[in-house]
Amino acid sequence: MDAPLGEGITHASVSDPSDCTAAGCPDGMTIYWRGDRAIGHVITNQGAVIRSRIDHIDAAFLDRIDAEARDPSVPHLTASVVICTRDRPDELVRCLASLPHQSLRPHEIIVVDNASRDTRTRDAALAAGVIYLREDRPGLDIARNRGALHATSEIVAYTDDDVLLHPRWLERLVAAFDAPAIASVTGLVLPAELATEAQQHFETYWGFGQGYHRRDFAPQDFVNRGSSVFPAWEIGAGASMAFRRAVFDMVGLFDERLDVGQAGCSGDSEFWYRLLAHGHSCRYAPDAIAFHFHRRTIEGLANQIYAYMRGHTAALMVQHERTGIAANRARALRWMPAWYAGRFKRRLLGGQWVEDRFLRREVAGYVAGLRFYCRHRRKPTGRSPVGALRPASPHIEGSR
Repeated sequence: MDAPLGEGITHASVSDPSDCTAAGCPDGMTIYWRGDRAIGHVITNQGAVIRSRIDHIDAAFLDRIDAEARDPSVPHLTASVVICTRDRPDELVRCLASLPHQSLRPHEIIVVDNASRDTRTRDAALAAGVIYLREDRPGLDIARNRGALHATSEIVAYTDDDVLLHPRWLERLVAAFDAPAIASVTGLVLPAELATEAQQHFETYWGFGQGYHRRDFAPQDFVNRGSSVFPAWEIGAGASMAFRRAVFDMVGLFDERLDVGQAGCSGDSEFWYRLLAHGHSCRYAPDAIAFHFHRRTIEGLANQIYAYMRGHTAALMVQHERTGIAANRARALRWMPAWYAGRFKRRLLGGQWVEDRFLRREVAGYVAGLRFYCRHRRKPTGRSPVGALRPASPHIEGSR
């Protein structure tokens, strides 16, 4: 199973579908496993089921999981692992300690020190024997780009310093690049612990996981969204993602306006959106597992949610700027205000919804995202959704 035994989390092995039940689960999160593959979970509080993702577990699903486990073929691709970090040397040491146990050995491990205030990050990286890069300009996407430019492998995999990696994480990320059209792969991100109220709330109502089924996101799906925005945020999480190195030469690097200062986050989802707009495919591979330590305090969670909505709003406007697809601007300027107005109205009428606990921080983040973009916008390209698409290069598997 190879999962951390964090507080508030129970792990259970599954031999047949009847093993997956919410009855009698301890408070917290119960994660169900088939061998070394997570296949579902239940979250309970005071004996009541708050969230359940086990309805899909039946005999056919387990047969498919077993068949995939019997075919461990991995493409012959080299992989670099990039960890961007700032002033969290203890978390970095913990993350780096999980990399020597990877079943697929990274070609190189790159730590990008994003303007840390002292030398502890450097000391931790050098003690682990990995490549250390100093990036003095603060911003996660600035650091991600520094790592991408330095990487020499065919695959560039990213994780965060507050993550523990399953021993087969990198192997399974790389194995999912089994077709030239797949430009990016993301993995399943589970909580490493649910020890505090803030961590429990985040995993229950926000969370990073996108389920237990593999999903492919193709350019055709992107084009066929009609008047709605393609939900690139459903592709995965930046704590566990990988790219063919060649795509950075084709579509550019991460947008450095995002994931820094007032732009909040969403540099990863904007990049996935851009890949699809350029005719590449993305894949969500839930057998590649990482464990994330969520923020432990309510204040930290509130700030995180503020940053998420700020980044999401700015990313929508950046997506419109880059592609000319009007649905992005419509979501930011029309749909989201109406959505928030409806939630506030529900509150005024006496509705009590736990999902609205941080509603004011969400709205504040939304407004901040618009203000940030207005100060940093560029001229839109004016490309149409169809015009933005082009076939993936036949040389995409090359490193450079």
